[in-house]
Amino acid sequence: MMEATEQEDLIADAGQFVAPPNGGMNELLNVGEEDNIQGQMEEFLGPQTQYNEEEEERKYYRRKRLGVIKNVVAASLGAMMVYSVYLGLLQMQLILHYDMTYREVKYSNLGLEDIDRKMLMGINVTPIIGLLYTPVLIRFLGTKWMMFLASGIYALFVSTNYWERYYTLVPSAVAIGVAIVPLWASLGNYITRMAQQYYEYVNYKEEHVQEQKRLPKGACHSYIIIFQSVFHVIFNLSLVFAELPMRLVLNSHLHENKHILANVKLCGAEIKGMIPGFNTTVMTNLPRSMLLIKVESVLMGFAFLAMIIFLVLCGPAYRPTEEIDLRSIGWGNIFQLPFKHLRDYRLRLLCPFFIYSGLEVLFAITGFSLSYGVCILGLKHLWLLIVVYGLSSSVFSSLSLFLLRLPRWLCLVGGAAVHAVLIIALLAFSTKPDRPEYLCPLLVISVLWGLGTALNKTGVSTLLGMLYAEEKERLDFIYTIYHWWQAIAIFIVYLWSDLPMRAKLSILLATLLLSCYCYCVMERRVAKKVQHRLPRIPRPRHKVKGYRYLEEDNSDESDSEKSVEEENDENLEEEMPSADGEEEEQDAGSEGADSPRVWRRGAGGQQHRWEDGHHQGAEEEEKQVVE
Repeated sequence: MMEATEQEDLIADAGQFVAPPNGGMNELLNVGEEDNIQGQMEEFLGPQTQYNEEEEERKYYRRKRLGVIKNVVAASLGAMMVYSVYLGLLQMQLILHYDMTYREVKYSNLGLEDIDRKMLMGINVTPIIGLLYTPVLIRFLGTKWMMFLASGIYALFVSTNYWERYYTLVPSAVAIGVAIVPLWASLGNYITRMAQQYYEYVNYKEEHVQEQKRLPKGACHSYIIIFQSVFHVIFNLSLVFAELPMRLVLNSHLHENKHILANVKLCGAEIKGMIPGFNTTVMTNLPRSMLLIKVESVLMGFAFLAMIIFLVLCGPAYRPTEEIDLRSIGWGNIFQLPFKHLRDYRLRLLCPFFIYSGLEVLFAITGFSLSYGVCILGLKHLWLLIVVYGLSSSVFSSLSLFLLRLPRWLCLVGGAAVHAVLIIALLAFSTKPDRPEYLCPLLVISVLWGLGTALNKTGVSTLLGMLYAEEKERLDFIYTIYHWWQAIAIFIVYLWSDLPMRAKLSILLATLLLSCYCYCVMERRVAKKVQHRLPRIPRPRHKVKGYRYLEEDNSDESDSEKSVEEENDENLEEEMPSADGEEEEQDAGSEGADSPRVWRRGAGGQQHRWEDGHHQGAEEEEKQVVE
């Protein structure tokens, strides 16, 4: 026992002094690993030798520019699809409902003729009140969401054709009339905003862009010209695709010209109304119901696709903080500003051109294509005339790109000259019905009218963008006024349907001459730098405290003192003169504010403001504790 305990003591003493075989090596390895990890962390957290700040910033803004181009193309495709579906379905619906056999066989006691009259009244009359609510809707919903919801209303109109009744067709037609002005005002605003964004992303190194100041005069005009041209080239194809249901479905069911035009005596300038004596039965046999349902289902699918394009592919026109600024000026001011903008002599003198741009498109689709085209060539050639007109408008819209080198008046005056010659020719053109030898002259007139339409449409939209490009907070009001006057033109065309053709052409010619005179007066005043009146847009008042809107609180200030200071601020703002050269600061939250350089620049100031507020709050708490 004694020997055993002695051996155990020796082993214990030896364990205190003798190290394990690999113990030293493990400790050395751990020390090396710690040094290695620390070196890797310093290398990771330290300045990167491979990181090129300028290159990363250049790639960032290149992605932004590509996003702007994607937005323009997506908005153009969405608008083209919406109007292709709408015009194609409306044309097919009106032809079917016009046929006496279709009404009696399928809807004998429904009164489709009366429904069609009320439906057209809803589409043509309702837009007159668009000036009252359009700016409020755009400011409340935002430009992108307004386009999306308006396209949804057009899809609703398509869906009501599955069940053709008074309580489905008429309310959806009224909804279309309500949505026309907001949709087009949003589209015009959106395309111009994309041009402004593209300029900012191209010139992101410029000081006025980094500090979010007002853009220099004429800085983004070239981008406005290009984007408006791209939009109209794509959108005008809607007239081509709208004729597919007519060509593929209805044409095979139509009667020959001898039956349809049997009671028609004259065509062209000498007739009154659309086509007096046109036969009330235009179809040899009715298309099958399942075929019509399939066509409507395809159109419904494209309407939903347009909604998805607006929702997914179109980026926002403004940053969320800017949308807050646009709304916070007060709903009363938003409602009044469109009327106040009419004090600007530039808009007042352009109003005749706004009206004419609506009259000439509707005349080409309804007056010329029916009273000249269908009356002379027959109903089976209607699709050909409109397809040629749409293709011509689309191709010749690219001519507005010449404004990059030529003066801007050339586009509008050139389109007006083409239309003036055609109107005078149509005033003298009348013939007998069913004359196929006139096919080539009528196609030439369609091509030339499309040329005038392309120059007119792109010219007016581009001119408005160039006049108000530097004031992005006014764009929705400007385009609302433009498309509201076009809605007045729609109403005029609805009223003149029973007038003689020469009276319609005379109204067109008089409006065109007045438009050219007023436009020349406007350009002369602008060249002489005559001062124009622009209403003051109130500065946004924010009651929200957050990362952007930080207010200094004065605990000793009473409520009465606050109200007196607010009244003084309002009086000072009202006394400030409003002129074109007035420098209004741009909001700090515009599109370029999310760039890497702005993040780095703004991080320090934001931190200091937060720390000042935090220390101020801590001092107030200490005072309360002491008291």
